[in-house]
Amino acid sequence: MRADGEVILEVRDLVKHYPLTQGILFKRQVGAVQAVSGISFDLRRGETLGIVGESGCGKSTVAKMLVNLERPTSGQIRYKGEDITKLSGRALKAVRRNIQMVFQDPYTSLNPRMTVGDIIGEPFEIHPEVAPKGSRRQKVRDLLDVVGLNPEYINRYPHQFSGGQRQRIGIARGLALRPEVIVADEPVSALDVSVQAQVVNLLERLQDEFDLSYVFIAHDLSVVRHISDRVAVMYLGRLAEVGTDAQIYEHPTHPYTQALLSAVPVPDPRARTRRERILLAGDVPSPAHPPSGCRFRTRCWKAQVKCAEVVPPLEVPDWFREGGGGSTHESACHFAEERDVLPPTEADPG
Repeated sequence: MRADGEVILEVRDLVKHYPLTQGILFKRQVGAVQAVSGISFDLRRGETLGIVGESGCGKSTVAKMLVNLERPTSGQIRYKGEDITKLSGRALKAVRRNIQMVFQDPYTSLNPRMTVGDIIGEPFEIHPEVAPKGSRRQKVRDLLDVVGLNPEYINRYPHQFSGGQRQRIGIARGLALRPEVIVADEPVSALDVSVQAQVVNLLERLQDEFDLSYVFIAHDLSVVRHISDRVAVMYLGRLAEVGTDAQIYEHPTHPYTQALLSAVPVPDPRARTRRERILLAGDVPSPAHPPSGCRFRTRCWKAQVKCAEVVPPLEVPDWFREGGGGSTHESACHFAEERDVLPPTEADPG
């Protein structure tokens, strides 16, 4: 994994609201579900950005907007400097070739009436310039081989494959047009643990082989840490903390990140007893009626009056910046501070 390349994807102040309406014949809008509320991040060539958070925090909505399956309410998504939210027709079609998606559920993302060859080869029908008709079948066989499947399976149907094999087929379909960016929306959450590791290792190998950039979305913190160069933590439509994998996992500064990490399972019973567990009060608020100020304040043990009145900006805390370290470690908390929430390992007894 590399994270030193040019910025290939820029997201700025991205917002997505879904209207809430009343009435049968004459519908009127009475509110909105604030799925995503002004998030910003960059993705560099060869980098994997992991986006992690609870179910319903807006991760999948971000994924759909990145590939233009959903239009944002406002904000920008710039691919190589061009705002793709304003594109349509041929211009949008050309960009979509370079930004592909791997979906969450391998059982519903593949058409059961199509053979594997037709599924993987379908992108060539939409973008015929990528592969002449005479070479498409061989390209499909090559893609099957690249993702670790027997090319002789080309005439089989999805129901003849296991979940892990189906996800490999979905990955092969995503690779067909040789994209530069792949948005993976919880690609291993529906798979067994042993199969998850195989798919994650496959994604890492393909990243090196095809010079890919990933936006990897998941709720499993251990999977995100394994594959990501940088991690963005989402809560109720906003980014709570952004940093390298080491910064987020070893020196979390936002209370929500600290609570998430304190819940990570620890196999060693002795280490488990030394771990400080953070229990959050209450439930996640409704995105239709989010709290004022900091959205995490209703569950935060550090909340003060300021938290209800002022939205905390996502920025490097002053004390971090002044110390000369963590200059890229951003936190959206008025009272951000480092806190060790994982027990020390045997190699590092603390």
